[in-house]
Amino acid sequence: MFKATEKDIRRVLHDYGIQVKSFTFEELERYHYEKDDPESRQVRLIAKVNLQNGRSLVLRFKNEDDAPQEIMEAQSRFAALLHSRGIETPKAYTSEGFYARHYLIDGYDVIATVEDFEDGEIKTVDPITARETGELLARMHNIAEEADAHVQSEVLFDPLAPNDLFDFDAFVKCEEKLLAIDSELYHAIVQKNEWLVSQIRPFGNELRYAVQGDISDCNLYRTQNGRLGVFDFNRCGDNNLFFDAVMQAVFEARLMDYPEELAGRQEEVILSSFLKGYHQVRPFSEEQKAVFPYLHALISAFWWGDMKWDEDSLTKAIESGDCSAAHEWMERIYQHELYLLPMPV
Repeated sequence: MFKATEKDIRRVLHDYGIQVKSFTFEELERYHYEKDDPESRQVRLIAKVNLQNGRSLVLRFKNEDDAPQEIMEAQSRFAALLHSRGIETPKAYTSEGFYARHYLIDGYDVIATVEDFEDGEIKTVDPITARETGELLARMHNIAEEADAHVQSEVLFDPLAPNDLFDFDAFVKCEEKLLAIDSELYHAIVQKNEWLVSQIRPFGNELRYAVQGDISDCNLYRTQNGRLGVFDFNRCGDNNLFFDAVMQAVFEARLMDYPEELAGRQEEVILSSFLKGYHQVRPFSEEQKAVFPYLHALISAFWWGDMKWDEDSLTKAIESGDCSAAHEWMERIYQHELYLLPMPV
């Protein structure tokens, strides 16, 4: 298992122009690749370094197949661009002109980055925060487009590729069992999916620009003066900005914590607040408004949790042989495909 000593951290900080006499550090996140493969040399370690003067830094050590040094450098440069244009995001430090630097530590080849630590992480989203998040994302998108900024890396929220919101392939993998349960309904679902995808596919030809890529999942913070900020550019890459806006909005409306008074209507309220905030800064075109219902229907019909992650998911019903539950899922999926929600802006 990868270990960074106090001496290793001191050396990295020195290279990034940070001179300290004493400090403490604590792990914030570690991905245990060695659990699945004892011989793995992949690393993801994020540590908080507390300096004697009261400042704190975030030090990342990574060696992952999808994050070579050039990608980490591009991600950091995009974050620095946003910072320079007034977006509240942690200051990143450079070493000899680069944000990402290679090290050999504890026998591991790793890439290191250093940035300021920011308090005020947001986990509960209310309508005001959702609106501010939409405004923040729109400002980031405007900057990326104006600067022609790019990070040649895959993103989580591309609806025309495997993504972290919905999974039609998980439905198709159950094809044999689902055909036996109700072949007519199965084919109707597949046909409707093809039609929905055909409605959004033309937008896949639009230019793509750099996006932070994971703005909602506990990666937001509020400064002491009340400004909303964003950190963690680990999933930063190039995406269609309209796709990014809609899927980030749905993520924030479904997968965060919400005030108790929104119980039962949090998705409706948060989604609307987010999209209205975005629209105020970066107005949606009439074409985008028209295609929104089809993208939303795809997300809702084949939502990841419903397909395979939740305990009562379609996949779990198939695995347990519960044909009745599986058929209920098929009916629910088809109804989601038919329900075309107008864009709430």
